[in-house]
Amino acid sequence: MARALRLLWPAALALLVAAAFAGGRLANGGGDPLSLATLGERFASGDPAGTEGYDGQFNYYIARDWRPDIVQSHLDVPAYRYQRILYPALARALALGDPSRIAWALPAISLLAHFLGTLAVAAVLDRCGLPTGYALVYGLWVGVVGPAGIDLSEPLAYGLAAAGFLCLMSGRPVAGSVALTLALLSKETTVFFWLAAWLAAGLARQRKALVALSLGGLVFAAWQLWLWARFGSAGIGSGGAGASSFEWLPFMGLARVAAVDVRALVLLLTVLAPSVLIPALWATFVAGQRLWRGDRGRESLALLLNAGVIAFLPFSTFREPFAMVRLACGLVLAVTLFCAVLRWRRPLNYALFWTAGLILLARM
Repeated sequence: MARALRLLWPAALALLVAAAFAGGRLANGGGDPLSLATLGERFASGDPAGTEGYDGQFNYYIARDWRPDIVQSHLDVPAYRYQRILYPALARALALGDPSRIAWALPAISLLAHFLGTLAVAAVLDRCGLPTGYALVYGLWVGVVGPAGIDLSEPLAYGLAAAGFLCLMSGRPVAGSVALTLALLSKETTVFFWLAAWLAAGLARQRKALVALSLGGLVFAAWQLWLWARFGSAGIGSGGAGASSFEWLPFMGLARVAAVDVRALVLLLTVLAPSVLIPALWATFVAGQRLWRGDRGRESLALLLNAGVIAFLPFSTFREPFAMVRLACGLVLAVTLFCAVLRWRRPLNYALFWTAGLILLARM
C-alpha cells in the first residue's frame, strides 16, 4: 500500500492539473468538446481566408474521417499529420466511430496517458531509490500538461516513451520495444528515445533487446514508406504548413528570428533561455561528458540526442514558444530519467523549477 501511494500521488496531481486546464478550456468553450481541438475554418470547410485553428484539429479530423482520400483535404501537410496515427486511431476505436463521441474520446485518452506516463516516471524513480515526487518534473511540464487539454499527441507519445524505458530497465525488452514503437506511431519526435535504446542494446550486445527494437524500427520505416506511397512524401519533417527546414549550424534558427525582429528575439529568450536553451546546453555537456567517459547507457544517449537536437531546430519552431515547450518534452523526460539512473538529486531539485512554466497556460 505504501509503495502504491508513493507511485500514485504524483500521477494523480499531474492528472488533476491537466484536467483543470482542460476543464477550464471546456468551460470557456461553452461545454463543447470540439473547443479543445481549436478547429479552424481553413481546414474545416476549406476556406483559404478562414481562421487557421491549431494542431489538435488534425487529430480530430483523422479520427473522424479516417480514410486518407477523404481526410487529406482537412490536413495542412497530410503525410506529416497522418503519421501520428495512434492517438486518433485510439479515439476512433473508443468512440466506435461516432464523431460526437470522438470529440470526448480525444481528451479522455490524453488525460489517461498523462496519468500513466507520470506513473511510469514515478516507477523509474522508485526503482532507483529516489523520491517519486520528482516525477512532477515531467508530470507538470507545460509541454505535456498543455497538450492534454488541446487534443495533441504529446501525453500519449512521451507517456509511451517513459513506459518503454521503464520496461527496458525492468528487463522486459519486448514490452519496452512495443511501447517505444507505439510512441513512434504517436509522434515521430520520440525517435530519439527509440534510437538511444537501440544503440545502447547494440553496444551492450543485448541480442533480444536489439532484435525487438530493430523490429519496431522496421515497423516505423514501413509506415513511412506507406505514407510516401499514399501521400507522395514521408511523414518525418520539420513541421506543418509554413515550416522551415532544420538548420545545419547551431542556433541558426534563433539568429533568423533576430534577423526579422530583435525585440522578438529578446522576448523569446526571456521565456526560452531559462526553460529550454540553458537546460539543453547543460544536458548536452553532461551527457557528452558521460559518453566520453565510457557510459553507453540508454539514458545518457537519450539525453544527448534530445538535448542536442534543440540547437538545430528550424526558425519556424523557435519563433513559437508553445511549439518549443512541446518539443522540449523529450528533453524534460530525458533529464528526469538520466538523473534518476545516476541518482542525481541536485539537478532534479533544480528541474522542479520547470513547473513554473505552467504560467504559460494562463494565455491559452
